[in-house]
Amino acid sequence: MGFLFLLLYGFVAGLIARALVPGKDTMGIVPTILLGVIGSLIGGVLAVVLFADRTFAGFEPAGLFGAIIGAVIALLIYRRMKTA
Repeated sequence: MGFLFLLLYGFVAGLIARALVPGKDTMGIVPTILLGVIGSLIGGVLAVVLFADRTFAGFEPAGLFGAIIGAVIALLIYRRMKTA
């Protein structure tokens, strides 16, 4: 059940990030899910760095807001690497 939640969570975060960043993306469903999951990891790391009230111990969901911010960052990095 946790794995399915992770996929759904990643899909939602990836879709919202793609909607927030202007431009055309030709990603399918799997890359969108990966974008959201990577965004969640980035958001979790940023949350630990910015709000250092606990230690980072592996994968921690950052919350949907943090996952969206992380997915936007990951999408911008992906686009920069794709055009370079």
